[in-house]
Amino acid sequence: MAVEYGIDTLVPKWHHVGMEQVLDEPRKRITARVSDNVRDTLEQAAELLGATVNQFVVQTAYVEAQRVIERESLIRLSQKDAYKILALLDHPPKPNKRLKDAVKTYQGTVRA
Repeated sequence: MAVEYGIDTLVPKWHHVGMEQVLDEPRKRITARVSDNVRDTLEQAAELLGATVNQFVVQTAYVEAQRVIERESLIRLSQKDAYKILALLDHPPKPNKRLKDAVKTYQGTVRA
C-alpha cells in the first residue's frame, strides 16, 4: 500500500520554521544532478529525520536561503561602533575636498 506524504508530513515540528506560508503557494519544480556520494548523504539525513529526500532538500534549502538573506541584508555592529555612527549622524564632519570633488563629479554625470 503506497502512502503519499506532503512536504510537511514527516518532518519534526522544529524543522517547519518559516515553511507555513510556502505550503499553500503554487509549486514549481527544481531539479539537481548530484554525485552518488551526495545522494547517499542526503538520503541518510532525510531518513534520520523521517522525511523523504525531497522534503529534506526543500526544507533545509529554504531555511538556509532565509539565513543567507538575513545575513546579507543586515549590518551588525558592536555597541561601540553603533555609538560612533550615531555620533557621526548627530554631528557630521565638515565636507573635505575629496567629498566636494565627488559631489561635483556626480552632479556632472546626473541629469535632473
